[in-house]
Amino acid sequence: METVVSGIRSTGKLHLGNYYGALSNFVKMQDEYKCFFFIADLHSLTTHPTPQDLQSTVRNVVVEYLAAGLDPEKSTIYIQSDVPEVAELYLYMNMNAYLGELERSTSFKDKVRANPNNVNAGLLTYPVLMACDILIHHGTKVPVGKDQEQHLEMTRTFANRFNHLYKTDYFKEAFAFSYSDNLVKVPGLSGQGKMGKSNGDATVSICRTAQKLYARKSCVP
Repeated sequence: METVVSGIRSTGKLHLGNYYGALSNFVKMQDEYKCFFFIADLHSLTTHPTPQDLQSTVRNVVVEYLAAGLDPEKSTIYIQSDVPEVAELYLYMNMNAYLGELERSTSFKDKVRANPNNVNAGLLTYPVLMACDILIHHGTKVPVGKDQEQHLEMTRTFANRFNHLYKTDYFKEAFAFSYSDNLVKVPGLSGQGKMGKSNGDATVSICRTAQKLYARKSCVP
């Protein structure tokens, strides 16, 4: 059985981009693959959230995962920072990532333009941490949106470089997966870039919708 790995940053309530780019696929895949779905709280540190906001948004994403239909009996659901081996692999894999290729990342360039006063090292090495999230589970299928396709190319580069350097075939190649013909990219409400939680874009009221559906079902004799 192939392994699926994906996560969503804990930077706010989930939006339509999260749902169509990831969650809708998560729910389908848990019945067909070995799935690891996580809350990417380490990734969210690149935007320097306060401890209070970080704790509350992590809880919110967990609740929204469950409300969207993820089943802990079918998938492994976890918080990224609860697995210290991810950070350890991140350290080692950074030695196999080169400055030039990281600086060419489209998402890094977008972040620099949007937040010129917060260009931290975590933003630059974001693709390395994402690669480690996938490689540590030997993931081969990653349900992501169109904007993450370049990061998956980098993940394969890092994996193959490691395998070649240490003469092994330990890490597998991971590819984007979607049940639709094309990967999804939902534009932001401003018309610039993709929809994002940190941009204040509209959210999907997954929890509220789930509560309404449950209330209706509970009324059925």
